[in-house]
Amino acid sequence: MLHIRLIAAASLPAVSGAAIYNATIAAGLITLGHTVDLVTEAGDAAPPRTIMLIDGSALPDVPASALASATALIHHPLSLETNPVDAVLQARETALFAAVRHIITTSEQTAARLTSDFGVPAAKITPIPPGIDDLPRASGNDLTPRASGATPPVCRILSLGQLIPRKGQDILLHALARLHDLDWHLTIAGGANDPVYAHGLASLAQTLNITQHVTFHPEATGAALETLWQDADLFALTSHYEGYGMVWAEALRRGLPVIATSTGAAQTLVPPDAGVIAAPGDIEQISKAMRRLIFDCDLRRDMAAAAWQAGQALPSWQQQAQKLADVLT
Repeated sequence: MLHIRLIAAASLPAVSGAAIYNATIAAGLITLGHTVDLVTEAGDAAPPRTIMLIDGSALPDVPASALASATALIHHPLSLETNPVDAVLQARETALFAAVRHIITTSEQTAARLTSDFGVPAAKITPIPPGIDDLPRASGNDLTPRASGATPPVCRILSLGQLIPRKGQDILLHALARLHDLDWHLTIAGGANDPVYAHGLASLAQTLNITQHVTFHPEATGAALETLWQDADLFALTSHYEGYGMVWAEALRRGLPVIATSTGAAQTLVPPDAGVIAAPGDIEQISKAMRRLIFDCDLRRDMAAAAWQAGQALPSWQQQAQKLADVLT
């Protein structure tokens, strides 16, 4: 059995995809009989034979002497979050990636970027995407084919994610504002990690004259979050950049059609019959895709069935924990 110390920065938001990945895969390792210490600082010297697994957020804070025997867990390089890329941070991450023994990424796409943009040999990287829980199917698309000429019901759109520029909620608002002739309602739920951006989203909804169509919901967990999922007909997240895109996977698992952008694992994760993938920032393409799905209930129902099918094929957290244990052994 392994003794693993998983180190992440204290500043990592508790409900971020990275934090959820860390906590859930650690729980899977524990279920397999391994010991996992989740810590927010390197601390004292680890006991003999302890395996150091370092989240990318904590890499700069770990002593250089400890990196050579450690494995890094990279959800996505932080230098790629900005446009243009933060060149100083990229150089620093390049040195850190070179210093560690091995690297785990949470998607094939991130692994490819580490090789192309940071010079990491492909043989040094093992992609282990997130797993998925056994989740209840969303009830929003339990629709019977509507009669010819019947008015479509309100399409309830859900968007979950931290309120930060990288998640592109402003792009989603702009895209939906063009659909003034359709009946839709958007719920944006997430923590205001960037208060200025969050306030700007509310102001943008007013400027676009769509406040009656948009609800800003605080960060939700437990039963409140489940209610948001169950009430949705369609899931949309128009990120500028993702390492993987766990919430797109969850939407598929719940049987919701997905509007995504071509970043992270979206292009391999979302089948063409289960959603639409647009270029990041492409308001026109996103708007056209959403028009079809909002108006055509039958199309949305068919896509929901395809999403459910695709979601059931995704790996479990237990399977992914076993893969991680095999790499760390």
